Amino acid sequence: MTGTIMTESRLNTATELARRAGKLAFAYFENREELLVRQKRHVTDLVSQADLEVETLIRDGLNTSFPLDAQLGEEHGLSEGSSGVTWVIDPIDGTAPYLNGLPGWCVSIGACDEDGPILGVIYVPVLNELFVAARGQGATLNGKPVRALDGDLRSGLLGVGANDRVSSERVGRMLADLSEAGAGWVRYGSGALMLAWVAAGRLTGYVEPRMSAWDCLAGYCLIQEAGGRVLAFPNGPGLTAPAPVLGACAGAYAELASICGFGQSPEW
Repeated sequence: MTGTIMTESRLNTATELARRAGKLAFAYFENREELLVRQKRHVTDLVSQADLEVETLIRDGLNTSFPLDAQLGEEHGLSEGSSGVTWVIDPIDGTAPYLNGLPGWCVSIGACDEDGPILGVIYVPVLNELFVAARGQGATLNGKPVRALDGDLRSGLLGVGANDRVSSERVGRMLADLSEAGAGWVRYGSGALMLAWVAAGRLTGYVEPRMSAWDCLAGYCLIQEAGGRVLAFPNGPGLTAPAPVLGACAGAYAELASICGFGQSPEW
């Protein structure tokens, strides 16, 4: 019972913070031409003043409510904790679409323990869509239950993502293999959002060769609670390093895992 109460408290806090963070991010979005932007690893890996301030808002709120929890965020890194719970925060997942005035971005807040994701909240301000899940409690979209698709890889669209951490040649072969298998795929700019869409039955699955914990763990919780399956993300020290990500409806998971072969080749 204590664990349930603790999860409920964290879920309520994460939901409130996601809405507040989304409101701040959207205010900057409407005036994005005034934002200060800098490059991180490469020309398509950007961070803005909005990313930094939105993550600070989330972190401050979590510190107030759960000072013993660890936090891992895209912009401000890892802060240690002693509770056994780690928050994973992406203040604006899809910064490139965000800065170009496109709707494919979201606020993503997840939490995990030694057994994996315990909650996930993804808020999409432009669409006013709030995805919420907690371990053992199901997944919802704007308060209504959602389920992953009941079908295989060819029963709908597949979401894909890629970045410079894996060679373009290897990514190209993966996409060719997926197309050869009859999968129709789409890339929308935010991996966290596409994972939420898997949970909501809008996509059959989502694959990306390298992704960070803050991009995927909230979406992983949503997918698991919506009846889908996910490729386990490394825990402990491995939580801070990028890893392959795969989340899908139950009927598509095995085939996707076989086609992509994440972890089965040195190229990954």
